[in-house]
Amino acid sequence: MKIRNLLLKICSLLLFISYFSSIFSVSTVYAQEDILTVTQNAGYQTSEFYKPKASIVIDAATGQVLWEDNPDLAWNPASIAKLMSAYLVFEAMSQGKFTLDTIVKATESDQAISQIYELSNNVIVAGVDYPVRDLLYATLVQSSNVATVMLANLVTANDEAKFIHMMNDKAKELGMTNSTFYNSSGAESSAFNGYYNPQGIDPTADNVTTARDLAILSYFLLKNYPDTLTYTAPTQITIMENTPYAEILENHNYSLPGLAYGYEGADGLKTGSSPTGGFNYAATAKRGETRLIEVVLGVGDWQDQQGEFQRHAFGNAIFDQAFATYEYKKLLSQGNNTINNEKIILDQDFYGLIQKNTEPAFTLAANKLSLDNGLAQVAPTIAAPSVGYEPEKIIESQPQKNISILTNKNSSSMTAFFINGLLVILGLLLMAVAKLIQSRAVRRGRSQKSSPAFKLGIVLLLIGIGLSIYTFVNGPWI
Repeated sequence: MKIRNLLLKICSLLLFISYFSSIFSVSTVYAQEDILTVTQNAGYQTSEFYKPKASIVIDAATGQVLWEDNPDLAWNPASIAKLMSAYLVFEAMSQGKFTLDTIVKATESDQAISQIYELSNNVIVAGVDYPVRDLLYATLVQSSNVATVMLANLVTANDEAKFIHMMNDKAKELGMTNSTFYNSSGAESSAFNGYYNPQGIDPTADNVTTARDLAILSYFLLKNYPDTLTYTAPTQITIMENTPYAEILENHNYSLPGLAYGYEGADGLKTGSSPTGGFNYAATAKRGETRLIEVVLGVGDWQDQQGEFQRHAFGNAIFDQAFATYEYKKLLSQGNNTINNEKIILDQDFYGLIQKNTEPAFTLAANKLSLDNGLAQVAPTIAAPSVGYEPEKIIESQPQKNISILTNKNSSSMTAFFINGLLVILGLLLMAVAKLIQSRAVRRGRSQKSSPAFKLGIVLLLIGIGLSIYTFVNGPWI
């Protein structure tokens, strides 16, 4: 009873320590300074006035959250909404509906939209043929509203409302649970002076999303259509080259290397600003094997255009912190490994995100190995990385022929030992019966020498023992 009580106390103590150490571990992972403090400590000149309303950083390979601050705050993303339109364009191309070389002939309405001063645009001339490739550059580099509308109309054969419904359906599919789209470009449709008017959709409504949802969108955009970076990385690009309509486009992502807030490894994604949304920023950067995605929303105020630059200070600072803390790398190689004192065979190399200068911890369950790093997934639609495994088998790599021979050998050994055992038992029985007969004869006053049965028993016993020794040393004798 005392031992039982002692074991119960030890188990309770271990559970207690495990529980509080896990709490400490999680709190350590998510403990973070205020974003304003982080940015100022990184050497950027900023103030409380410009502090973002929401932000998030995730790992682009695993979808795990490395930083979050009000990630589910509902917000107007402004032109970052163009990322969803671009997603649908890339998806349509992957389905074979058109290609990068497909021509879109500009209409009078397209030209009229391009001339609306209040909207971000590039030059569009009615009757001119524009390749999809150039319209993508205009959408993602210049943030052109007219180019976005032209691409949306290509996807749906000029059904403007259908495209908005596609945006919302895709948001649900990807796991963007707090997003609603009312227009394709980020500018409310009433601002298009009647040239863009999706039927049945509120023309004065702003798109609504969150930092988390935009991170989810960016994750799937880069995962499913990595060529997106081709259209978000250039600081400057010329479209319609070698035509009278050639135009130089300038990127407003000032964190791209070579620009005002150039950041090592930055290569997209999209900026956005509006009177109701302030200055917003969705970005990605890669250093070594680690690629991160971040979203910064609501920097400053539309009335102060310095917010256009300040958003990059905040973005760069939280990127710095995440890159300094975490790394994505190969943790285990395909084949034989020993995990948690269990020998397993991995189906493939296993990569994961861990804090630098720490040893990874793994979990084995249902023939799946996963990394236990204490980080949450940004959405249920993005599964934590795992790899299949099998328990290591002693004869796993031997040819079938050898296995068959070994099986037959084992079978022969069992047969030999069985016969050997019978000989020993039979010998002992004969000896016992002979002794019993001899003892009865003695009690009756008869003189009795060792019977032939006793001698035969000795012989069988010795043969059984001898064959058993032979089988043990040299293998089966049959």
